[in-house]
Amino acid sequence: MNGLHKGKLIELRPVTREDMERMYIWRNDHEAATWAAGSSLATYSNISLESLNAMYDENVRTAKLSDKFNRFIFSIYTLEGVHIGNCDYRDVNPITRAATIGIGILDKEYWSKGYGTDTLQVLLRFLFLTLNLNRVQLDTWSGNARAIRAYEKCGFVVEGRLRQNEYVDGQYYDTVMMGLLREDFSVTK
Repeated sequence: MNGLHKGKLIELRPVTREDMERMYIWRNDHEAATWAAGSSLATYSNISLESLNAMYDENVRTAKLSDKFNRFIFSIYTLEGVHIGNCDYRDVNPITRAATIGIGILDKEYWSKGYGTDTLQVLLRFLFLTLNLNRVQLDTWSGNARAIRAYEKCGFVVEGRLRQNEYVDGQYYDTVMMGLLREDFSVTK
């Protein structure tokens, strides 16, 4: 990766140990963690810095080059060098050339300013043009309208709903499943 994945607003970088301190703050901020994790909030937040550092150390210790083709986590940095979140791809199917992605702009100062859309476009460009994937999919909870708008701006379409499958802050929401095919992705975005 090494800084080669830049957009108009962001750059994707490999996760570093220094990123763990910010992740600790964000994952323990109720509002940021709720938008990022939805009904998985209980397992996503309330985590210690020591636990995050241990996860980082374990990932570094067991990382193999082949893993980069099956799953990878990036830190999202602004072009000015501010760490604002993370994104990933995982569950790569080499036969169907499909993967699942996730994204979280966790620094509240950067919400609703185009950073999520730019991150998606950079990540999708990498997945479709470098890894030669044919399909990318994701899911979110129906209350996360800001994320759904960003996904739709990048060409994702709703492919299904799991009714009342999410429980966030005392209310049920649908899980919204979205997908994007390589043939529908525009590299000029």
